[in-house]
Amino acid sequence: MKPEDALREAEAKGLDLVEVAPDGQPPVCRMIDYGKYRYQQSKRLKEAKKNQHTVVVKEIKYRPKISDHDFDFKTNHVREFLEAGNKVKLTIMFRGREMAHQEFGKDILVRVFEDVKDLVQDVPDIRMTRLEGRNLTVMLYPIKR
Repeated sequence: MKPEDALREAEAKGLDLVEVAPDGQPPVCRMIDYGKYRYQQSKRLKEAKKNQHTVVVKEIKYRPKISDHDFDFKTNHVREFLEAGNKVKLTIMFRGREMAHQEFGKDILVRVFEDVKDLVQDVPDIRMTRLEGRNLTVMLYPIKR
């Protein structure tokens, strides 16, 4: 159908002529109420957005000379985040001469791994930790439910 005829027919029906596939040979057009189409499209997008799950990464920072109470308090937060289904990034921060004794930071990570091993997909190997500047980091992934 010629574009002029299609436009005339769409106006007679009170609809809009919308190009659906401009790359097609010949281009494909459709007679629709464009306002209603846009409204339905926005509704579909909102519904799709509602069903999305955003990935949240929570970060907990430890220090090599952390007290027992502070360690327990922070580790309880790690447990809560993993139970909620969030990824957790553990960071051990070193200052000054603490860099000479990174094994203290690795000991803390081992203690955390032991405390949360029931909530983690796979307990990371201590060798998988990365030293980024003065920080030792590792990611924990929750068990999929």
